[in-house]
Amino acid sequence: MKWSHKLGRIAGIDLFVHVTFWLLLVWVAISQYARERSVLGALGGVGFVVTVFATVVLHELGHAMMARRFGIRTKDITLYPIGGIARLERMPDKPSEELLVALAGPMVNVVLAGLAFAALAVLRRPMLPTSAFTAGAPFVLKLAWLNVTMAIFNLLPAFPMDGGRVLRAVLAMRTNYVQATRTAATVGRVMALGLGLLGLMSNPMLVVVAIFVWTGAGAEAAETQAKAALAGLPIRAAMITEFHVLSSRDTLAVAIERLLSGSQTDFPVLDDTKLVGMLTHDDLLMALARAEGGKDATVASVMRRDLPLVDPSETLEQAIAHLYESECPTLPVVRDGKVLGLLALAHIGDLLMVQGALRDHDANELLARQTRAQLRGAARG
Repeated sequence: MKWSHKLGRIAGIDLFVHVTFWLLLVWVAISQYARERSVLGALGGVGFVVTVFATVVLHELGHAMMARRFGIRTKDITLYPIGGIARLERMPDKPSEELLVALAGPMVNVVLAGLAFAALAVLRRPMLPTSAFTAGAPFVLKLAWLNVTMAIFNLLPAFPMDGGRVLRAVLAMRTNYVQATRTAATVGRVMALGLGLLGLMSNPMLVVVAIFVWTGAGAEAAETQAKAALAGLPIRAAMITEFHVLSSRDTLAVAIERLLSGSQTDFPVLDDTKLVGMLTHDDLLMALARAEGGKDATVASVMRRDLPLVDPSETLEQAIAHLYESECPTLPVVRDGKVLGLLALAHIGDLLMVQGALRDHDANELLARQTRAQLRGAARG
């Protein structure tokens, strides 16, 4: 994954850390040292941040384990400075299952908070939240209120937080999935506006959260709408059937000529009619920028290998999953070893725009007919 590296594997799930996470640790260490003028203070600050993110991992594992109960695999978990993301191979089909998967993460935090408060009760230590934010507060007390805060924050009814998915699941039990997503996204954006205004008056960090919620709500609504529009459509609805190919023995100069002579940007690589790879637009430009052989380098030295193949019997929704999983903008559509066409994310986007334009046209035509009918009725009257 770009800008991330693998930290390990937990419960069969790869754990990645984004490079900005390490920048956060450096910033915390420097800030704590500047405040306390102590190496131990800096290490303590870093240690607490690491504990926070260990809790985030457990939270995401809660989602992953619940999803596994419904036969849904988790591709990986990635840690960012703002939290963690568990990438499920798909969302549950049933609203009741999505509800349980969404609630599983916050419930992990509730359990951890309960255990921490139980330990404090046994030790007869203070439990008030005001005590947790004082200098020298017990680590267990901080851990308890950290988990309470995480549970509450994640249950806010706004995408991309768990509360947004909880709200959508509850709404989807009464209406269709697309409408439920739209409603949940609208609620999330209203909340984002409120957080943004509050942040401008008090805490700038809330403005960052507001932007995060606003963009997350829009992305979730757009993705759900796109999936609904593509549901059941066959591969051929968006498959590119007129395309050029390259040989692995061709030089990058040949690839550049093909690229500049037409609109095709990604090329299947065939040797004697056998598919051996894909040369993408970005990979070609990156290879030229590295200047390792320049235009005389071969396509074989740059092309991507071992890509998933799209079968023409699949639906577009299934094929899109392959595209995202491979992180390749274009994949070959293959049957019996023969390349029948190409499937590109950009081309699927064009299909969605065409469908949207046609829907608008049909809606306008219907409105025009209704208006003419009303005018005729008024004329008769």
